[in-house]
Amino acid sequence: MGAVLDTPVAVRRAAMDLLARREHGRVELTRKLRQRGAPDELIAATLERLAEEGLLSEVRYLESFVASRARAGYGPMRIREELAQRGLPRPAIEQALSEAEVDWGEQLRELWQRKFAGQLPQDMREKAKQARFLGYRGFSQEQIGRLLRGASLD
Repeated sequence: MGAVLDTPVAVRRAAMDLLARREHGRVELTRKLRQRGAPDELIAATLERLAEEGLLSEVRYLESFVASRARAGYGPMRIREELAQRGLPRPAIEQALSEAEVDWGEQLRELWQRKFAGQLPQDMREKAKQARFLGYRGFSQEQIGRLLRGASLD
């Protein structure tokens, strides 16, 4: 296993190692440090200090997560749910999604083009298959319906 996390310096070093790889939310970082054996009081103090220093930022984490998942072809509903499961507050999630410079309609169209080669469904079975896939990826039934009818997504 790794180093023992029983001092503030050790907890900070472990937190910094995790943050060096990618942005983390406070809840996620707390969970990872706890899994490594750090006591809760050291975790809380360390994360507070990192936040004060600007090294731990929920806003940056949200921006990074939304951008990453959108690039991977996920829609706003799926991203919203994943962030909520990670313990982030709904208002912050909604703000991050609204501020994200993502054209969700274009994301949907690109995903559909990649997966289904831009072929509109010929029967109800194919339509259900495409709708199920796109819904699972986090796009609304309204957007999916318009796309599959060949209507504009704007």
